[in-house]
Amino acid sequence: MRKSVLTSLVIFFLMGVLSAGSFAFAGSADLKARFKARLPIILKLKAQGIVGENHKGYLEFVGGKKVHADVVAAENSDRRKVYTAIAKQQGTTAETVGLRRALQIAQKAKPGEFLKDAKGNWYRK
Repeated sequence: MRKSVLTSLVIFFLMGVLSAGSFAFAGSADLKARFKARLPIILKLKAQGIVGENHKGYLEFVGGKKVHADVVAAENSDRRKVYTAIAKQQGTTAETVGLRRALQIAQKAKPGEFLKDAKGNWYRK
């Protein structure tokens, strides 16, 4: 139940950001589909403690185990595209958008998930 609620929230957020006229750009429908397809793998990696969210709004491996590195790299690449589109609309930088998004992600993280603070320290929520 919690997984479906989280999935719905993430998809809702991304659909809102990517489908809003001001954030629409070429390939946004494909981008949404890629986020949705990767989500179950990412949720599993987070639950296993293999990946966590850093303070810049991106996934990062917590330890030396690099399972599904291709999925993590693709997710971060697509997040960068979204952050860049939002930044362009808001007249700011993708880095600033990522930092803001990281705060939202941290607030919504499940207990036990790894988060990385600005000093580079991992902690569990």
